Order: sequence, then structure tokens, then C-alpha cells
Amino acid sequence: MAELNPSAATPSPLEQEVLEEYALLLANLNKLSSQLSSLADRPTAEVLDGLRMLERKTSLVCTLLKASVYSIVLQQQIYGGEEGEE
Repeated sequence: MAELNPSAATPSPLEQEVLEEYALLLANLNKLSSQLSSLADRPTAEVLDGLRMLERKTSLVCTLLKASVYSIVLQQQIYGGEEGEE
């Protein structure tokens, strides 16, 4: 009985899709590795300054989002109260 060599067989469509996903994952991990390497080469103070700026911007966006949601809820309560009075 002859054994089939798995590497010589044509992969099924599902196997091919899994292999493509693994190749994509490998490429993403390589990109991440190079980014981490470049971060490790930079001075710590520079990285911390960049992170502080990002933290401030994120905080600002969060505050603006909360204010927008509060405004929408308040407007709905006001319009809901006016409709209830009529």
C-alpha cells in the first residue's frame, strides 16, 4: 500500500485558505517584530513623550464623546417632556 506524501498532495480549498491565513499572520508578526525592534532602539524619553501625547488626545476624544452622548440624552428628555405635556 503506497503512502501519500502530504506535501505532494494538492491542498483542499479549506487547507489553502488556512495556509493563506497563516502566511498573513506571519507577515503581520514580522511587521510587529520590526516595529517593536525600532521602538526598542529609540530613547525611552522619546517613546514616553509620544505615549503622553497619545494619552492626552485619547482623553480629549473620550471627553468629547461623553459630552455628545450627554447632549443627545438631554435633548431626548427635553423633547420627550414636551410631547408628554401636549
